Amino acid sequence: MSMPDAMPLPGVGEELKQAKEIEDAEKYSFMATVTKAPKKQIQFADDMQEFTKFPTKTGRRSLSRSISQSSTDSYSSAASYTDSSDDEVSPREKQQTNSKGSSNFCVKNIKQAEFGRREIEIAEQDMSALISLRKRAQGEKPLAGAKIVGCTHITAQTAVLIETLCALGAQCRWSACNIYSTQNEVAAALAEAGVAVFAWKGESEDDFWWCIDRCVSTDGWQPNMILDDGGDLTHWVYKKYPNVFKKIRGIVEESVTGVHRLYQLSKAGKLCVPAMNVNDSVTKQKFDNLYCCRESILDGLKRTTDVMFGGKQVVVCGYGEVGKGCCAALKALGAIVYITEIDPICALQACMDGFRVVKLNEVIRQVDVVITCTGNKNVVTREHLDRMKNSCIVCNMGHSNTEIDVTSLRTPELTWERVRSQVDHVIWPDGKRVVLLAEGRLLNLSCSTVPTFVLSITATTQALALIELYNAPEGRYKQDVYLLPKKMDEYVASLHLPSFDAHLTELTDDQAKYLGLNKNGPFKPNYYRY
Repeated sequence: MSMPDAMPLPGVGEELKQAKEIEDAEKYSFMATVTKAPKKQIQFADDMQEFTKFPTKTGRRSLSRSISQSSTDSYSSAASYTDSSDDEVSPREKQQTNSKGSSNFCVKNIKQAEFGRREIEIAEQDMSALISLRKRAQGEKPLAGAKIVGCTHITAQTAVLIETLCALGAQCRWSACNIYSTQNEVAAALAEAGVAVFAWKGESEDDFWWCIDRCVSTDGWQPNMILDDGGDLTHWVYKKYPNVFKKIRGIVEESVTGVHRLYQLSKAGKLCVPAMNVNDSVTKQKFDNLYCCRESILDGLKRTTDVMFGGKQVVVCGYGEVGKGCCAALKALGAIVYITEIDPICALQACMDGFRVVKLNEVIRQVDVVITCTGNKNVVTREHLDRMKNSCIVCNMGHSNTEIDVTSLRTPELTWERVRSQVDHVIWPDGKRVVLLAEGRLLNLSCSTVPTFVLSITATTQALALIELYNAPEGRYKQDVYLLPKKMDEYVASLHLPSFDAHLTELTDDQAKYLGLNKNGPFKPNYYRY
């Protein structure tokens, strides 16, 4: 339905008429020019100059290079504030001091501290339970005298944990458990706050171990507690500093890989300190491993590949908590998901959840995405990689980089092409290419971020485990690996319920007696499977 022309204001009708005639004349002139002018390729000078600043194609490079060399080719994530002029200079070669004159740290650029502080403040908003624990306990200083050496992902969320430990009386020295997951600006903010942090995004293998060693070996300071993620720090102290290891009062470990290594030490009779297995606590396993991965798997894949999941065929290796989370997210977006499993119970769970359980060899030629989350080694071998279809995406959601046999790809006949940060195309002689993410390292923390709220749950669990081990009377914990007490698991969960305005029902005396429970918990036996 057309609208009638608006009535012009008195006195301006003639002006509007003249403007219309001028507009028509310009339009006619323009059309005539377009129709009569010879066809030419239109070039925008400014744009062409801008394009010539950057190569349109990165040079292909041989995969015969060492792991440490390829590690240094990483770039900062879009969320990281990086001074590109400093990229060629290793942080180990820089002389940096914070505003207080201290140089007891090694980060990418201490000038990024202000940006990092903003990241930490944002994270604190969604980590209210950890902040609540900090406020409740900082008067008592339950970690006074604790000298904690840590090796975890260094992100804004971890920074909130580190600063909570410091507020509770601990002294901390920190390194990164993954060469790609450090947020440089957050590391700078911690260094500015006085934490001895040694980490930056894109460390080489040599840098990685150097940073761990700098945390452990320093004059006038000897750690008495370890907070580890992956077991590398514990392994380093055990092998290189056995006298320091014997004096450690407790180890807190939060990963499948690290816990496995602890149990191996215990079985061999070589674990001379008590250790807390946080990974298998309910609040870590169900929330960090399941719910966190359910969201972050999509985030990591989308940021790196822009892949659309609807109709894609995906194989997920492992149907533990991490695998369950990944599969739930992929299925919800319309992907066709296959599972590989060694455990009949997990395999049956996958079947009941509507997934096909297969052997990797059966589907490797047809799938579009391969995701590993087993905690094992050589789950995806060179033989599997050779048989993959063109443009298959390969990534790992387990802690360790051993699940995909990346080393087998570093041969002269194959070529690597770095297409964007943490994304490599591995090219076969016939032109087939496989898209490898983060060189087989942990996808979500290497290529994206993870939900802050979930990390609040894990961080609170870690803090309580450290407090428990550090303050435990002699004899409570022997030289073995322990699960977090059920009461602590429930306490961590209760701290996070106010965020949802959730109200717990209380047992009556008669109900508690009927169930044989204490009204204040724990409410489930240790053998209960959530």
